Amino acid sequence: MRLSTPVLVFITAFLLAACLPGPPILAQESAPASAQAPDAQAASAYTPKFHGDPARSDSEAAALGYIRVVMRAEVGFNKHYGHFALTLAQLVHSGTFTQRMLNPDRGDYTVGYKGKKDNFMLTLTPKNLDPQHRSFYVENDGKIHADETKAADGDSPVVETHHF
Repeated sequence: MRLSTPVLVFITAFLLAACLPGPPILAQESAPASAQAPDAQAASAYTPKFHGDPARSDSEAAALGYIRVVMRAEVGFNKHYGHFALTLAQLVHSGTFTQRMLNPDRGDYTVGYKGKKDNFMLTLTPKNLDPQHRSFYVENDGKIHADETKAADGDSPVVETHHF
């Protein structure tokens, strides 16, 4: 009587597993997250999304992404109409700015916008101001300002510059 190759492989694996000391590998449990070394917990800190990312947290990365979308939409709007948008609603379908982005509640941040024909001002203010949730400010000059102690303004440090 001749056994097929898959049956022989199964029997061999079963016999090897039976001969190994200790519990089966599948029955072992990993250590709970709270029992992990401090280095493993530190590794779960914010990871930059791209080279030169100025964000300090995922919330800041999302806020800065929103700012970049608004700035690109403003540049396209200004090229098309010859002036900046007076309201965020005018930016809908300009670039990648969508209707959903009109909501001023952006998770951990609240959006403020003031538009004039020759300029615009966008602010993102965190609900809780701390080093990982800085406030942001940008105008049509493409400079994104941030501040971790107060509402950001034109005098706050520049964290990113865009040339349109």
